[in-house]
Amino acid sequence: MPKGGARAVSGPPPDPNALRRHRPSDKAGWTTLPAEGRAGGPPAWPLAAMSDREFELWRDLWAKPQAVAWEALDQGYEVALFVRTLAQAEQPDAKVDLQRVVRAYLDSLGLSVQGMLRNRWKVAPAAAAEAQAAPAEEPAARRASARDRLRIVPRGEGT
Repeated sequence: MPKGGARAVSGPPPDPNALRRHRPSDKAGWTTLPAEGRAGGPPAWPLAAMSDREFELWRDLWAKPQAVAWEALDQGYEVALFVRTLAQAEQPDAKVDLQRVVRAYLDSLGLSVQGMLRNRWKVAPAAAAEAQAAPAEEPAARRASARDRLRIVPRGEGT
C-alpha cells in the first residue's frame, strides 16, 4: 500500500457553494448540465454485439444530463464499457471486483454525487420547478410575538 502524497481523488470533493472561491484549482469553473437531459437517441454502440439489457442501460444513460458532457468529451467507449460491466455485475454470480469497477465508473462518469462534484458538474434546476417558484409568494401571517402574548394583570387579580 503506498504511503503519503496526494492521490487523484484524495481529500474532499470541490464544493460549488464554498465561501472561499479564489483557489487556483477553481479557475476551471463548474459546468451546468441541462435538467431535461440529452436530446435525441443514443449514439451507435461502439463495442461488439449488444445484449438486450445493455441496450436498455445504454438508452437510459444517454438520456441523462451527464450524457451532454460525455458527448462533448467523446466518452462513448467509456460509457459502453460501463454499461457492459454493469450488466455483468447485475448477474447473481458476479464477482465483488466487478462491483468495485462499477463504483469507479459511476464516479468517473459523474453518475454519483461524488462523481458530479469531482467533475465539477451541476444539474440546472428543472424548468417546471422554476415555473412553480416564479409566482410571488405571499408573506406568511405575522406570528404574535412574546410581547403580544403578555397582558398586564392588575395587582390583586393574579393571586
